Amino acid sequence: MPPSGTYRVQVRPDFPLKATAELADYLADLGVSHLYTAPLLTAAPGSEHGYDVVDHTRVSPAIGGEEGRLALRAALDAAGLGLVVDIVPNHAGVGVPAANPTWWDVLRNGESSQYAKFYDIDWSRGRLLLPVLADEPDALDQLRVEDGELHYYDKRYPIADGTGEGTPQEVHDRQHYELVNWTRGDAELNYRRFFAIVELAGLRVEDPEVFEATHREILRWYAEGAVQGIRVDHPDGLRDPGEYLTRLHEAAPDAWLVVEKILEPGEEMPDWPVAGTTGYDALAEICGVFVDSTTEAFFDTLDRHLTGAETSWQDLVHETKYTLATTALAAELARMCRLVPEIEAAPRALAELAACFPVYRSYLPYGARHLAKARSEAGRRRPGLIPVLDQLTARLRNPQDELAIRFQQYTGAVMAKGVEDTAFYRWTRFTARNEVGNDPSEFGVTPDEFHDKATERQRHWPQSMTSLSTHDTKRSEDVRARLAVLAELPGDWTEVVRRWVRVNPLPDPALAHLVWQAAVGAWPIERERLQAYALKSAREGGVGTTWTRPNEQFESALRRMVDAIYDDPALNSEVAEFAGSITRPGWSNSLGQKLVQLTSPGVPDVYQGTELWDLSLVDPDNRRPVDFALRRELLARVDDGWQPPVDESGAAKLLVTSRILRLRRQRPELFASYRPIFAEGRVAEHVLAYDRGGVVAVATRLPVGLSRHGGWHDTTLSLDGNTWTEVFTNTSYGGSQLAVADLLHTYPVALLVKG
Repeated sequence: MPPSGTYRVQVRPDFPLKATAELADYLADLGVSHLYTAPLLTAAPGSEHGYDVVDHTRVSPAIGGEEGRLALRAALDAAGLGLVVDIVPNHAGVGVPAANPTWWDVLRNGESSQYAKFYDIDWSRGRLLLPVLADEPDALDQLRVEDGELHYYDKRYPIADGTGEGTPQEVHDRQHYELVNWTRGDAELNYRRFFAIVELAGLRVEDPEVFEATHREILRWYAEGAVQGIRVDHPDGLRDPGEYLTRLHEAAPDAWLVVEKILEPGEEMPDWPVAGTTGYDALAEICGVFVDSTTEAFFDTLDRHLTGAETSWQDLVHETKYTLATTALAAELARMCRLVPEIEAAPRALAELAACFPVYRSYLPYGARHLAKARSEAGRRRPGLIPVLDQLTARLRNPQDELAIRFQQYTGAVMAKGVEDTAFYRWTRFTARNEVGNDPSEFGVTPDEFHDKATERQRHWPQSMTSLSTHDTKRSEDVRARLAVLAELPGDWTEVVRRWVRVNPLPDPALAHLVWQAAVGAWPIERERLQAYALKSAREGGVGTTWTRPNEQFESALRRMVDAIYDDPALNSEVAEFAGSITRPGWSNSLGQKLVQLTSPGVPDVYQGTELWDLSLVDPDNRRPVDFALRRELLARVDDGWQPPVDESGAAKLLVTSRILRLRRQRPELFASYRPIFAEGRVAEHVLAYDRGGVVAVATRLPVGLSRHGGWHDTTLSLDGNTWTEVFTNTSYGGSQLAVADLLHTYPVALLVKG
């Protein structure tokens, strides 16, 4: 059985398995059926997220080890909860070689290591390149031989048998690896990595022995009944995701499998043996339907005024993807080009095809049409390359061709780095829509479009996960809900942000617009958090400064800009006042989004802490400690009959979340179909409603516009003549016509159960 609802916890050293186990009774009370955890296997020393696994054979000691896992299982069993675990098949952590036994052995023994086939390494250059040295000509002079190992400051590397005599440099020159300047990694690295992160080396899980070794422990938990669901991280990095997922499904046939597959708008998922995605597609649709799509032109005008730029989203994406394809991912490009040495223009042509690729990747033969589209667009942009493009695409269409296999892995990395990690920080017209799995040029989603997508999910992927916030979202659901209000107030926003940009300037006006939106979206936000977010955004966008070459002058200007928000009394007051003006309609949007996510087709996940208002920005901001004691206390008050107001406490969101999750767990038959319901009356477009097969969800759209109309007036919903009970207020309604003003008198959302 799939979960009725999950709750994501970022298990980590400062919130270990023991602390997670202590949540079991609270999560059962909240109404979820399964805890959903971050990766539990041993990660690199100091890891705060767990995605850099170094030892697949045991639970991380830093979070409590096997003892902690067993305690968690006992607590979940006692609470009647199941467990969904996050796994990382694509890569392993290699930044601290001594922590990873298989990588250490590869460094010691090279291609003859019994673990050499664990990693996707190109041995044609002879030695394994490790870009770890300082950018100094005499960096190798700092090498030392100690305790039978080669040391570089605090980094340790093994020494092959029989090679330990002589100076440290002479010893180094005899190893199966070569330590080089860190700046050479992006261009010369000879092992596949996760995106552009040299500390994460690609695994060859297509090899049955590697699959078995890296999945043995997870599958043991499944076999003993401790795990019912598996979330697969980054399948797009794998050589053959479909083959991998088939093997995983065969090894865990009854497990609920979901994949972190990011679908572009309109893209369909391959027919894999999985329940669905981790929900970014649903996120884009649910958030979008609370955006007023009619005001897009206002934001286009504002963006042009602030930035002076005329670049379209499509052209910006092409630019950022091409740049990343030829710089940060140059090593991967060079490895492909070694497969076609006879084509001199291969680097330019392959990078161009990747820059034009419309989705993350294909899964040949599935998705061949995306390659055809990329070829067409690349030919339009670079007509001089057409003969080379044709020559290459003839091979890139062949699922068995090594070039085609590596190109598919490459395009996903190019998309992720070029769009999620770069373009999203440069295209700042309206950042409520700058989210993973969404096209920000699609300003909003109409109710008709939303209903079509929900109907499609119910038909094809009814057990897919749905999400609003994750550990990877660029801003939390409640920040996006508040920013959505700006689309209803384009004139007001234009007036204030133009003044703020003028009195508190920044050399990069697009970044300034992003920071101002973050400030009002997350207000009140501590200075340190906004400073950290602004700096990360600037370096990710890479216009005024970058991670690899920080520009201190630009970063100082950015710090001054953020400081002024707090130190200039008039500016601080104005920001607080504007944020206050969009807070209440933002709450309405938040409750609407939550209702829709929790009731629409799919299995809803609640990210840790978001059962109350959560105004978090991109990681690591969204991994801050959660006050679970407060949540327990508020839930107990709600269960004692308290009808919480919609206020700063966020208890209204907790009410909505708990009541829906409990209903889904207790009466899943009420959520077995999907039928749109359309309101009637002069403000009918402000209602989003649907029937799931015995339960009707009703949400308020565009609350500012509704207020301008003076409320609901004569707006009605037509239901069958049964008696209906509204879950949040425990009010009964009869008849076939319900006045929306009555139904939404207490809260901007309602949930009606038949009978």
